[in-house]
Amino acid sequence: MKFAAIDFETANEKRNSACSIGVVRFDEKEIFDEYYSLINPKSDFRSMNIRIHGIQEEDVQDAPTFEDLWPSLQERLEGHVIVAHNASFDMSVLRQSLLKYDLRNPDFTSLCTVKISQRVWPYLDNHRLHTVANYHDIPLIHHHALEDAKTSALILMKALEAQQEGGAEYFLERWLASKRNNRKTNAKPKSGRGPTKLHL
Repeated sequence: MKFAAIDFETANEKRNSACSIGVVRFDEKEIFDEYYSLINPKSDFRSMNIRIHGIQEEDVQDAPTFEDLWPSLQERLEGHVIVAHNASFDMSVLRQSLLKYDLRNPDFTSLCTVKISQRVWPYLDNHRLHTVANYHDIPLIHHHALEDAKTSALILMKALEAQQEGGAEYFLERWLASKRNNRKTNAKPKSGRGPTKLHL
């Protein structure tokens, strides 16, 4: 089974303002492809975001737009299970970036390594990326998109190692079943709006 861990950094509070992306493709045991690019979001940069990731507007003036990058990204993502730490954020950035350029939204299965870490290592003080990375002695340059994606990939590998039976397919089947059960449990009456959670 092939996985692709992703991480976005954004220029401002809008989810369609991606200014960098990291993608790491891997299987149960090893990383076999790494990809990183700055992105010109064609939007303003906020000082708060710059303080987080250090990317400034002048850094992306000659960078490709998300639309320019999409053929390369699509090749790396399609046919893979998408993995991210706090996946609701990164998958939202992906969807909103596709919408911004009127690009087709592929049908991805996704996993959140925050949620997985909470289940596999519930005794940690918290399940932020740097906390889980430190627990596993994974070196991390936080808020660099490629480094964050790589760390998410390594965390999932650790979770796969920790399971007591079955391989990646069994792991994925269990987590997707858990997600379906959570949806049923949290479902609201038909007269209301149901849950919008897309990730484990």
